[in-house]
Amino acid sequence: MKRILIFSTILFLSSGELHALSKPNVLLLLVDDLKPAMGCYGDKHAITPHMDTLSKRGVRFNLAYCNQAVCAPSRFTLMLGAHSTSTGLYGLGSHLRQVMPNAVTMSQYFSQFGYRAESLGKVFHIGHGNLGDPQAFEVPHFHDKVIEYLVPESTDGGKLTREEALFTNQKLGQIRSLPRGAAFEAPVVNDEGYADGRVANETIKRLKAAKERRAKEDTPFFIAAGFVRPHLPFSAPKRYWDMHDSAKLPLADNKSFPKNAPRVALKSGGEISAFKPVPPGGKIEDDLARKLIHGYYASTTYVDAQIGKVTRALERLGLAENTIVVLWGDHGWHLGDLSIWTKHTNFEQANRIPIMIIAPGVTKKGVTTKQLAETVDIFPTLAELAGLPEPKVPQSIDGVSLVPVLIDPLARVRDHAFHAYPRGRRLGRAIRTERYRFVEWKNHSDATLPVDYELYDYEADPWETQNHYAAKPDVAKKLKAILDKYPAPKTRK
Repeated sequence: MKRILIFSTILFLSSGELHALSKPNVLLLLVDDLKPAMGCYGDKHAITPHMDTLSKRGVRFNLAYCNQAVCAPSRFTLMLGAHSTSTGLYGLGSHLRQVMPNAVTMSQYFSQFGYRAESLGKVFHIGHGNLGDPQAFEVPHFHDKVIEYLVPESTDGGKLTREEALFTNQKLGQIRSLPRGAAFEAPVVNDEGYADGRVANETIKRLKAAKERRAKEDTPFFIAAGFVRPHLPFSAPKRYWDMHDSAKLPLADNKSFPKNAPRVALKSGGEISAFKPVPPGGKIEDDLARKLIHGYYASTTYVDAQIGKVTRALERLGLAENTIVVLWGDHGWHLGDLSIWTKHTNFEQANRIPIMIIAPGVTKKGVTTKQLAETVDIFPTLAELAGLPEPKVPQSIDGVSLVPVLIDPLARVRDHAFHAYPRGRRLGRAIRTERYRFVEWKNHSDATLPVDYELYDYEADPWETQNHYAAKPDVAKKLKAILDKYPAPKTRK
């Protein structure tokens, strides 16, 4: 009760308006495959004016990390507040309700306290045999495409492609027999030609309805709007491609695997190989790399414009002053660094994400912090910001509330971030401090098998050119002691 009163008092004193006495609304803006390739994060090549403007309204976390660098598990960690290692939900095809039938998602938790919870676009992962979690929201999910083409040549004349089949749960046993779709296309179409434009428009409609409902019934909203670009394929209207000059976009600084890194930590090919004209083996020469990088930045600018439509509508409707807004990327993305593309690793580019939190009456404008943050922190943070009790739910809540940092960006609530990634029969669990990342690759079912370790020093070696485990035994020992305090990981479900 004490923190609820403190929150309400802060809101009231800061805004001086009676709306602060009611529960704040919550708007989650979720972006697939978005690393901090944004102007506000210092990327001089990015064109992201709307997300940059949003960052000026609240707190931007400069050292935020996902808990697993792949779509479905990352979204489970967001909505459950629990690590993959606590739930066993490591895979794209993991079914939440089969593994944890009584789990209470963040949206369900808010619904228990009078919120109307709605979802649009990509919130949970749907595809690869996964159906998401329809019961997490009170109204039917507004679903749209992830893999989308408008140019016939992109799909060999309109054929069902491999990734389209995977993301629509079609022909899952025949994927290799299907053609590859194009890695990028740039038709002259309006924003609504692709899913993100339609999701933005529908989100605005939901906000208008939520405003009317609030006026009549005082029902606060919890709306999660998920956008799919810059997820592959880089399908975006041509005008967003034209805003970038591929010749000026940078290729990766370090295109080699880290020296002395264990083989289990490395990746080649993978998701990128599902798209033409990428060679089946995944080796990408500079000309194609520039086209792919161009596509990533164009797609990011496109999704930025859609987020701008939503945030402008929030202000136009008079909802901004009583709505908590969170911008979150589900994981990072390799753009040829370490010779790796896409995600699915424990390296920096796959795991560092953008997190921005705007909480009227609590956050100051344009604040940045070096507080290490994790995806699992968002659930307890939003609960506290909304004045709700600390979540006591069937699953473990592995996150911590970031509210002290939102009030004072120099405050600290944790000294490291945790993430993990499975590879074969081994699990790589990682500790990321402000300077170092320590990774342990271990088969937890067979203690007789060898264990591999990695240590990266981001002050001395920001591009991960070398595994420093052997050279810095004292640092490795200290970080291993932190990792050893974590519970034994659950096996994959």
